[in-house]
Amino acid sequence: MLVSAIDHYINAVVLQGEREAREDGSAVVEAHHVLLAIAVHEDTAARRVLVEAGLDRQAIRDALDREFEHSLNAAGVSLSSFGSPRATPDPRRRVGMGASTRLALERAFAHATGKKDLRPAHVLIGILEAEVGTVPRALALAGAERAGLIERVRQTTATEHW
Repeated sequence: MLVSAIDHYINAVVLQGEREAREDGSAVVEAHHVLLAIAVHEDTAARRVLVEAGLDRQAIRDALDREFEHSLNAAGVSLSSFGSPRATPDPRRRVGMGASTRLALERAFAHATGKKDLRPAHVLIGILEAEVGTVPRALALAGAERAGLIERVRQTTATEHW
């Protein structure tokens, strides 16, 4: 079986997403973990768009941390009151695929005319198109305008080559 460049890319970002999930102490890889993975995967238009928007891995991580604290505050819980340590990663633990990641990949495939036309930019679009959830809340807190990001990523799909 011939493995395409997009297969390698998706495998790489999902594996990096697993590392991100483990670092968070999460049992599943969610879309925000894959977004972090996209931000570190070199030589793709998807990463370039994120970086040009000021969303490198650290900026996304900071936005996700703010989103977590903001969500706790909305529930009446102050993170600073507890001083809880970050999760202790377990490198042996296998993490599953979360619903937000599955949905993001479905949206990504829907944007390509076929698997041979699927690009990393489509994966990023699939993540950014989520209307609700951690990613849109974190991006809003980071001051990133999702619609503008999606448009910039869409523009790259016509010119992105392997």
